[in-house]
This record gives sequence, C-alpha cells and structure tokens, in this order.
Amino acid sequence: MKKVITLGEVMMRLSTPRNARFTQTDALEVTYGGGEANVTAALAWWGIPAAHVTCFPDNDLGHAAAAFYRRVGVDTGHIVFRGQRLGLYFLEVGAMMRPSKVIYDRSASAFAQLDPADFDWDKIFEGAGWFHFTGITPAVSEPAARLCQLAVTAAKSRGLTVSADVNSRKNLWQWGRKAGEVMTELAAGCDVLVCGSGDAEELFGIKAKKTDQESKFANMSRQIMERFPHVKKVIGTKRESLTASHNTLQGRAYTDGQYLETPILDMDGMVDRIGGGDAFMAGYIYGQLTGLPEAEALHFATAASALKHSIEGDINLVSVPEVQEIVSGNVSGKLSR
Repeated sequence: MKKVITLGEVMMRLSTPRNARFTQTDALEVTYGGGEANVTAALAWWGIPAAHVTCFPDNDLGHAAAAFYRRVGVDTGHIVFRGQRLGLYFLEVGAMMRPSKVIYDRSASAFAQLDPADFDWDKIFEGAGWFHFTGITPAVSEPAARLCQLAVTAAKSRGLTVSADVNSRKNLWQWGRKAGEVMTELAAGCDVLVCGSGDAEELFGIKAKKTDQESKFANMSRQIMERFPHVKKVIGTKRESLTASHNTLQGRAYTDGQYLETPILDMDGMVDRIGGGDAFMAGYIYGQLTGLPEAEALHFATAASALKHSIEGDINLVSVPEVQEIVSGNVSGKLSR
C-alpha cells in the first residue's frame, strides 16, 4: 500500500489533570499534537504506512516530540530539525456546562520560521499515494504557506490524492495575506475537502442554503465543486454540543451528486474532544485506501471520531475492530472479557 504523507506543525500539549482549572492546578500533563500529525498517527496505529513532515527545534524537546510519533509507528524520516522553539498549547479540560479552554503559545516556533528549501518533495513523496494538510498550516506563517503550496503542487504533479481540512482559524492569519486568498489557491489543487458551511462562506464566499431538492451541506458542496472542478468529494461532521462532556456526532459526504449521512452517534461522558476531527479524517482515508464503499468509509470515519472522544490526548489510539463494532451498531460499551 502506498504511503500517506501529512504536513503541519506539532505542538506540546500541557493539560490540567482531572478537569482542574488553570488557577487551581499545580501540575500539567504533557503530550503532543497537531491537526495533520493526529491523522498520521491514527493511520500508522491502524497499520497504514504514514509519514509526517514538520520542523522541530534541534533540542531535547524537538527530539522528544519526534520520538513520541515514532512510538505509534509514524515515519519521522522527513522531519527537519532547526530553530529554537517548540510551539505549546495549554488545555483546561471542561466538564458539564463548563467548556474546555485552549491557550496557544506558538509564535516564533521552529515550524513558523522554517525554510521551504529544506524539504525535498521528490524524496518525501517517493512511494506515496495520498497527501493531507489543513488550513492551519498556511495560517502559521508566510514560509509555512509557501511550503504548503509547494507540497500541493508537487503532490498533484505526481498524481497523489490531495485532501485538506480547511479548518478556518481567523486569529492565526497574521502574516499578511488573507485566509480566503491563500485557501482558494490551495483548494484548487485538492481532491477531497473537509468543509462546513461557515468555513465555505468565510473562505470562499459560498453561501449555502437548504432547498426542497438539497440539504444545506449538499448545496454548499455542489457550489464548492463548481468553484473548484478538481474537488470530487466534500466531507464533514455535524456536531451538537449539549454540554462540554455530552455531544452528538453525524458524518456527512457529498460525491458524484449524491448526499450521504450516517446515523447520529451519542457521545455522553466524553473524555477528550481534541483531535476528533482529525480522527474522522484518518478514518475516512483508511476507508478509501482499504477499498470501502463511500457510505461505509463515511461510517467508519464517524465511528472512529466518536471513539476518539473516549481517549485522552490528541491521538486516536483505538483499533480497527473497535471502530467496526461501533459501525455495526454496538455502542453499549459493555465490559469485554
């Protein structure tokens, strides 16, 4: 099977234990995460050859982050080590009606100050069949945006499937160009987009509407495909947040003029929602690479995302059989012995 390649920043995550507030904790739990790296890690955990491309500082923290991903099977051979700083994010874990909070500390990170010339896409894409990135990567800095564009161009010239979670983060775009301009250029080279109606309007000026013939998601997706003829699939999830620890989740897809949706999964007693969207993307790529029909790939992706909410940390450390159990309708959580 051909390799999946992802590109993006990885940060050290520092979380309050046992739902503590920032103001009351005297300890923080350490792990690592990044939108694209979370996808790679889940795929590698499921036995899919996968490599993550990033830039880490050439110090103990950078090498510790790389070692973290190697432990779950990620190919880290294309990571560049230069610069001084690993980006951080702090997570206060909410509960009930108190939401979780995230504080980012990532300015002047090694990834933000990377040199695109350090990355050899001929070598990186050797033996690869899929490339994935998110809208967070080009938002980080002008060099990161240039690297992302070079990667998409190189991937398309080699016939790779290119996917992107557009993932609009307005507060990150501080380096000059507008998010819509850059993401319009990048989306034109994609085969698969993860996008919701809010992102579609903010980034592409596409206003979705529900009609007698189309759902709002289908209407948005059709307009995206008219704008970007190369895009063949638009996927996403619909989340309802009842409380910080109780959400529902549904998968949606539009391809070949057909709208698909999964049953709604109830996620009561959630442990950690960070990385849920990345788990969905990993599940969808897994389904595509293993030959699942479109509806089954969407079901697998949604079940994988739901299960991620039961796992602490950014990475979805669940097995394929566990995901398949959810797809089959077994959501009881009954003790297995």
